[in-house]
Amino acid sequence: MRRRARTPAAPLPQRDGIDPVRLKLPADPDGAWPTVRDHLLARFAGAIGAGRVDAMLAGGRFVGTDGPVAGGEPYRAGTYLWFHRDFPPEPPVPFGIGIVHRDERILVVDKPHFLATMPRGSHVTETALARLRRDLGLERLQPAHRLDRLTAGLVLFVVRPEDRGAYQTLFRDRQVRKEYEAVAPYDPALRLPVTVRSRIVKERGVLAAREEPGEPNSESRIELIEHAGGLGRYRLLPATGRTHQLRVHMNRLGVPILNDPIYPVVAPEGPEDFTRPLQLLARTLEFTDPLSGSPVRFESRLRLSGLG
Repeated sequence: MRRRARTPAAPLPQRDGIDPVRLKLPADPDGAWPTVRDHLLARFAGAIGAGRVDAMLAGGRFVGTDGPVAGGEPYRAGTYLWFHRDFPPEPPVPFGIGIVHRDERILVVDKPHFLATMPRGSHVTETALARLRRDLGLERLQPAHRLDRLTAGLVLFVVRPEDRGAYQTLFRDRQVRKEYEAVAPYDPALRLPVTVRSRIVKERGVLAAREEPGEPNSESRIELIEHAGGLGRYRLLPATGRTHQLRVHMNRLGVPILNDPIYPVVAPEGPEDFTRPLQLLARTLEFTDPLSGSPVRFESRLRLSGLG
């Protein structure tokens, strides 16, 4: 059996906690790209302009295993190149990340509201992953799972890439007990606790998920902890992990989570209102550590502000 060639290590360091982009030059059976520059223009000029591509080449921004490429080199399929993208400024999220637990294998943090877990879309440098890599000097840090940007609370990161699969498997196979807390309207007519099961569909590019008829693919247990002043504090226990699942199920019960900008009505786009965070918190993570075999339990140190 022919062994696959090992991908070379990136010759560029991270920038602002973000890895460089890696390119592997594809096959060119028709000889369309005599030089490296020809391929880069074909690939990127439509998005950033030929002048920008040439400026990046002139500035040594494209780097191969032997150093920067000027663009005039003969095109060779299979060659690796790296470069850093330019990101537009992002509004800073004015909340810090709390360290709940740290050892040689894992890092458990309290992610604040409004901060994405990892780079995605327009949120790149203002993400928990980028911040933690920069602030803690953990360049190889990777998330074992994802917490919605508007939700605060516990996120588990893996320090060593070789351990990531073991922890990701825990979440994939639903071997992690998760407990959330939410503040939402109190309805005395709503009989709790209740287990909600439904089929949730989330389409790319559409903000709101929807429920539709069919075999359920989501399950949440909803419990009332306390209530006062027309609001309730709820314990939410998801058995599955569909996108926006808890927000959808609370809305279905007629008690949408306080300050939710999507359910029941999608709010108009505009600047973030950091004074009105979604009142949803990932409070507890509990599992058997796949490497040590020991049971562990982590609790968030954050508190929701919606119910006094």
